[in-house]
Amino acid sequence: MNLRYWDKFHTYGLITGFFSVLLFLPAVCYYYTLSDNSSMLPFDYYTEMLFSNDVFTGKALSLAVVPNLIWFYISLNKKVYNFSMGIILASFSFIPYILFLQYL
Repeated sequence: MNLRYWDKFHTYGLITGFFSVLLFLPAVCYYYTLSDNSSMLPFDYYTEMLFSNDVFTGKALSLAVVPNLIWFYISLNKKVYNFSMGIILASFSFIPYILFLQYL
């Protein structure tokens, strides 16, 4: 896994890592809707919180990064190591933004 020799599989992994996070953000909001048994708030409330509340956005984003592990596992089993490096880079690129939302 050497980044000096960047190829198309690194790029494919990076793009897949970014878009899978964007696809799983609504799934995380839906999970919060199902897990909230006390007040039964609607899905729209959590999607509004996703864009307005920074702490909730950080938590939801960090949960949406977790499904990248599926892509990472599949690419390691298929021995496409450059793709898995792209997935890891995409996952790590969200860390500064999550830390900014949580602590600043």
